[in-house]
Amino acid sequence: MKQGMELGREETIEIIVTEDMFASFEGEVVHPVYSTVAMTYHMEWVSRKIILPFLDDDEEGMGAAVKLNHLAPSTLGSTVTLTATLVELEDNAVITKVTAYNDLRMIGKGEVKQVILPKDMIAEKLKSASTLH
Repeated sequence: MKQGMELGREETIEIIVTEDMFASFEGEVVHPVYSTVAMTYHMEWVSRKIILPFLDDDEEGMGAAVKLNHLAPSTLGSTVTLTATLVELEDNAVITKVTAYNDLRMIGKGEVKQVILPKDMIAEKLKSASTLH
């Protein structure tokens, strides 16, 4: 991992809620609002942006844990701003606190843990996982 990643580092993304982000199961929309699944994806994405400039060519990040509290709905067409802040960096583990706001209020908050591993180690893990069948 390249030097320079420091606590307090922030990244932000802004998304607009679309129908494919609605809360749905097996193709059936349960609630026509921004889903917890979509929020999880976006929290992971904004957290990944924290590590991208610091990965060496032979490294990659992998998600290890997500904690999320979905606090309020956000409707079709609304803008959601997600911000990740680096709060812990220990060995190869990177932990961010993430918030999600729409134009009205905070709609989510959480924590994302990523680990940075050599690509060959990841490939070996994937290979061994696929031979379990």
